[in-house]
Amino acid sequence: MQEWSLNKMFKCDKCGKCCRRLTAYSLFKELDDSTGKCKFLDGNLCSIYNDRPLYCRIDECYELFFKEIMSKEKYYELNYSACKVLKEE
Repeated sequence: MQEWSLNKMFKCDKCGKCCRRLTAYSLFKELDDSTGKCKFLDGNLCSIYNDRPLYCRIDECYELFFKEIMSKEKYYELNYSACKVLKEE
């Protein structure tokens, strides 16, 4: 499990795996460059990082959509688990 604190933000290791699997989620259809990769991915980094869509912002999504239904610890655990699965594919 990734080390983190509830007072800190989600720690992304910038592998870019989630930005290369957009076809798995219809939510990201508008970002897909037609190959399943985000059209804003530059190497492993987001070229519009400061202006990226809300659903690409782990911590902001937690505050807006998930804090009433799960703990931040559980939310991070789910996100880190998803990262692990992507890295193993």
